[in-house]
Amino acid sequence: MKKTSITINENHYEAEEGMTVLEVLRLNGIGVPTLCYHKALRPIGACKLCAVEVKGKTDKPRVMLSCILKAREGLELKTESPLVQKAREGAMRNLFARAPQAEILLKIAKEYNIATGPIPDGCLRCRLCIRVCKEVVGAGALQMEKREGRSLVTPTEALCIGCGTCANICPTHTIHMEDRDGIRTLSIREEIIGIHHLVRCEACNRYFASERFLTHVSDLARPHVDVKEHHRYCPTCSKLFSDRARSSTRFKRI
Repeated sequence: MKKTSITINENHYEAEEGMTVLEVLRLNGIGVPTLCYHKALRPIGACKLCAVEVKGKTDKPRVMLSCILKAREGLELKTESPLVQKAREGAMRNLFARAPQAEILLKIAKEYNIATGPIPDGCLRCRLCIRVCKEVVGAGALQMEKREGRSLVTPTEALCIGCGTCANICPTHTIHMEDRDGIRTLSIREEIIGIHHLVRCEACNRYFASERFLTHVSDLARPHVDVKEHHRYCPTCSKLFSDRARSSTRFKRI
C-alpha cells in the first residue's frame, strides 16, 4: 500500500493512500469532535464539527472538514487554532438551533471547550407561567431574572406549592412535572422549582395533589362559613360523589 506523509500540528505522520484526514487523526489518537461520522458509512460532513485548518498553496489557511478531506503528500494542517475554534463554534450554534439542549452537544462542547453562546432552552419568555402562578394560584413562585445578559424564568425559593399549573400552561412544555413514588418534582431547564409529597385520595387511594397545595386551598377558603365535614378526594371522586348526591336529592323530591 502506497504511503503518504502529512503534517499535523507541526508533527509528521504517515497515511495510507485513500485515507481521510479524520482516519489519520483517530489512528494517531488526535482528537477532533464528530457527530455525523460513522466508519461504516460514507462521510458527508453534515455536522461540520470536525473542521481543521489547512495550509493552502499561497500559505493562506482555510478551514476544511477532516472527515471528507483526503490525506495527500505534503498536506499541512492544524486541529487547534483560532480559525478552527471559530468554525467549531459556528457549527455548534447551528446544531443547537436544530436540537436545543441535546446532551451529546453539551458533552462535545465541554470536552473540546467550544463556546456555544446562549443555549436555546425552549422557553418563549411568554410569562404565562409567572402570571398564572401569581394572579390565579396566588403563590408567586416564578419570576423573570437576568442572568449573564439573558432573561430567564427562575423559581423563587420555597414558594412553590406543587399545583403543577405552570407546567400545564407552558406552551412549549419547558416546565416539567414528574410524579413518582408519591413525590412531585417541578423543574425548568435543570433548575428545581419545587419538590413535594403527594396526598392520596381517601376514596380511590391514588396520589392526586401536594400537601402544600391542599393547605393553600384551605387557607383561601377560611373566610367562608365552614359547616361541613372535610374529605380529601381527588377531582374524579369528588365529581362522582357530587353526582350521586344530586341524584339522591332529585329522587327524594320525586
